[in-house]
Amino acid sequence: MFKNLIISAFLLLITLSFAQAQEEKNKEVKSSGGWFEKIHLGGYMQVRNNGLFQTNSNLECEQCDEAWGGEQNSLSLRRLRFKIYGQIHPRVFFYFQPDFSKSVTGAHNVGKVKDAFVDLGLDRNNEFRLRVGQSKVPFGYENLQSSSQRLPLDRDDALNSGLKDERDLGVFFYWASKQKRSLMKELKKDGMKHSGNFGVFALGIYNGQTANHPDKNGKFHVVTRFSLPIEVGNQVIEPGIQAYTGKYVLQETSPELNAQEGKEYTDRRAAASFVLYPKPFGIQAEYMIGQGPEFNTETQKIEVQNLQGGYVTFSYIIGEFIPFTRLQYYDGGKKHELDARSYTVKEQELGLEWQPNKAFELVAMYTFSNRRYEDFQFQDNHQAGSLLRIQAQLNF
Repeated sequence: MFKNLIISAFLLLITLSFAQAQEEKNKEVKSSGGWFEKIHLGGYMQVRNNGLFQTNSNLECEQCDEAWGGEQNSLSLRRLRFKIYGQIHPRVFFYFQPDFSKSVTGAHNVGKVKDAFVDLGLDRNNEFRLRVGQSKVPFGYENLQSSSQRLPLDRDDALNSGLKDERDLGVFFYWASKQKRSLMKELKKDGMKHSGNFGVFALGIYNGQTANHPDKNGKFHVVTRFSLPIEVGNQVIEPGIQAYTGKYVLQETSPELNAQEGKEYTDRRAAASFVLYPKPFGIQAEYMIGQGPEFNTETQKIEVQNLQGGYVTFSYIIGEFIPFTRLQYYDGGKKHELDARSYTVKEQELGLEWQPNKAFELVAMYTFSNRRYEDFQFQDNHQAGSLLRIQAQLNF
């Protein structure tokens, strides 16, 4: 019932918006130039090495980076993304981003769709808009940060455990005033690592199985978010809250396990965020609580269990350099992994980003990690160790 009401509301918004747009069109003078002149290209490439001074080759993080762990310690192409986007109509914006660094059934550097969406402006200033297609789900601040902007090499385990690849196919309503949109644009332009314009308020529905995976139960996830950048003297802070709820169908389970009927489990989370933008000292922190599927080593079953965790990142801008450190903790399951693998993560990262110009940056990050991750196949699996990770990034 609730799902139908949301869909009906979205359809009504679209109808009213384009009725108003048609009235405006009858009054406006046609501008010169074709739609193809409004299309822009961009992207970035990341090359990594994860194995310098590695103390434990069995320590890894599947959701963080496939090339982390093992004895190879070779270079890897972490991301190779091309962005094609443009405001092809005063009320229509499109964005398409493939990534050519993915792995599929043993083959590396395969192309996959990351983003493919259209923004439909619901008013003349596009303060109200609908986003339709595959895009980032508005849950968490670090989840919404581009990997080309984020300081740590990987997203935190806690909030990212709910949204692998951060994206899904859905319809999202966003609102942000003209003033707040200008502030967001200014923060990003000034190198503040801003997450981008995902509205001050967001409400949406999405399939719930994550990007490039079809829906398996016909039940939408529902998400909402409120995040407000505020100027305080010369500083800018951004507190935020977000939550989502739905039913998730496990994608991979051991044949020996008896999962719930249809492998469907409750999946709901809420989180608080706080950002102090680095001028020059910065803080970024988030904490999440919720419930989701998790392998229970005692009962040898996958059960809905409580989960919690978060992180705090401190940074300081010194000219071309940004030293940073992140502390993170997570206790819960990762629904995207085999048997909703059970995790306890305690990790500290010390890093330095050097960006001599806008086209190139280099990040070195030393990680001290303590991870327990268990499924039916690998129980009593507790790994700890440290390693130095280096990434070179090209921006274009």
